[in-house]
Amino acid sequence: MKQHLFHLLKNQTDKYGKNVIYKFKDASSSDYKTLSWNEVYSNVEKVSKALLSFGFGYESNIGIFSNNRPVWSISDYGILGIRAVTVPFFSTATKEQLKYIVDETQMKIIFVGNEEQFEKAFWLFDYTESLEKIVYYCKEIISDDSRCISWENFLEQGEDDHLNAAFEKAVNSAKPDDLATILYTSGTTGEPKGVMLSHDNFMYCFDIHQERLDITKNDVSMCFLPLSHVFERAWSYYMMFSGVVNVFLENPREIINELPKANPTVMCAVPRFFEKTHEGIIKEYNNWSGLKQKIFDWSIKTGHAFSAYKSQNKRVPVFTNIKQKIADKLVLQKLRNIFGHNMRTTPCSGAAIRPELLKFFHATGLFVNYGYGATETTATVSCFRTDVYDLDSCGSIMPGIQLKISEENEILVKGRTVFKGYYNKPEETGKALVDGWYKTGDEGHFLEGNQLVMTDRLRDLFKTSIGKYISPQKVELLIGQNHFVEQVIIFGDNKKHITALIVPSFENLKWATVRMGISSSNPEELIELEQVKQFYNEQIEKSQQSLAPFERVIKFALLKEPFTVENKAMTSTLKIRRKIIAEQYKDLIEGMYAGE
Repeated sequence: MKQHLFHLLKNQTDKYGKNVIYKFKDASSSDYKTLSWNEVYSNVEKVSKALLSFGFGYESNIGIFSNNRPVWSISDYGILGIRAVTVPFFSTATKEQLKYIVDETQMKIIFVGNEEQFEKAFWLFDYTESLEKIVYYCKEIISDDSRCISWENFLEQGEDDHLNAAFEKAVNSAKPDDLATILYTSGTTGEPKGVMLSHDNFMYCFDIHQERLDITKNDVSMCFLPLSHVFERAWSYYMMFSGVVNVFLENPREIINELPKANPTVMCAVPRFFEKTHEGIIKEYNNWSGLKQKIFDWSIKTGHAFSAYKSQNKRVPVFTNIKQKIADKLVLQKLRNIFGHNMRTTPCSGAAIRPELLKFFHATGLFVNYGYGATETTATVSCFRTDVYDLDSCGSIMPGIQLKISEENEILVKGRTVFKGYYNKPEETGKALVDGWYKTGDEGHFLEGNQLVMTDRLRDLFKTSIGKYISPQKVELLIGQNHFVEQVIIFGDNKKHITALIVPSFENLKWATVRMGISSSNPEELIELEQVKQFYNEQIEKSQQSLAPFERVIKFALLKEPFTVENKAMTSTLKIRRKIIAEQYKDLIEGMYAGE
């Protein structure tokens, strides 16, 4: 088998044929529909030929701007089939973000999903010089502009047999080092950079994951993280490589409702997903009777004890085993059922996760396979082994990957999954790739057994005016463990002390305000009450007792609304955008330092 994603798809189609590869929902039905390998490949081939008919081919940069759906992946594979390059956009991208990428890649054609995405893409015709064609998936879109074509009519262009020879020539000439995609970083700092990944990057990624993970063709995966991000994209390719059914979820906000219906066995997730799920569990917990809470607490405690043995691959004592079975019957199985009746493992990455949160879900019996990686490393650099793992780490280094810690404690990575460079940015590439080593910009160290700990983004570290270096992630994770805190971000660069913006967990705050005799549940009113401010002052003091005095938050401000993708405070992969938040709340932050 040649080392190329399109060849892999063809080989897998020959192998699985009429079997189901994709499940999805559309507007016409609430039930999941299916597509077979044969059906998918047939449409993929039509996409390749249609693109050829419009004059696209080797190294053409072709965009996809859509939520997750089967046609996203079908378009992607069709693009790869003619040795062109897929350039995805996050589904919530602004017009300006679209324009930046279209201009830099000189993109001429883009596939779009819903009506809102179509309107943004159509705007590009007047504000970019390169864009010539839009292919739209949504049947509700009506356009008589000759530059726009529906998905159905586009596929018809690929049914011409005269295109067969050109298509076969493209497929047969494909090489492992062909550029497969340009993935633009979500831009937590600075302007976006286009990460160039080859087919070989992905194919080698499959090989090392096959050594580490226990994925089989009997698995079912839920695809709800954005396909425009390397995590879900590489995972979905790996599902194809493994012959796994992939279930597409167009609206990620529906994930908790859809999991019990789709019943996947595996699913990629980010820490924020587990944070929100845990918040929902605690919300229910607070409404239970004392007896029910005691049963829950005992069950989780038992799960922790059981998990401790499992994580070290040690034999579980008989009595602990018996208690675990009882706890599982009473509580733990019900908690796992939140994720459907079949979920067994969830790869998790993208940001730091609180160890207590990770341990909680492992206590329920769900194997959250936490790992570390980057777009530039085709995702996974390290993750948990299935036998021995440390829940305070990011797992063990993947097979075939070299990793070392520099004198500045920076994580450096080398291997066949490391990217080719940043598109049209040779200077940035030179800074990031030195002698084949990718400089991640992340600070880290090793635990026993070659297990990696990523401590912070080096660029996020700051120094106070008294000369003390602060790790924001350390402080934020500690305060974030508090059930009354939904989100927290700290500041203090070149200042005498640390301040914080805190988003309260208003659901968990309810029972505390009742005890205080506060009747209001309005977030805007609550954050202004002195009783509430004093309550949070006490909570923060409790949370940061283990910190050195110079690391502790001295002043804070409560916010009425969370940081979200919509208010631009988070990236599409739910990472905090520190610079944007600092600008958005500049006056509030400066106010906490006023008079000093």
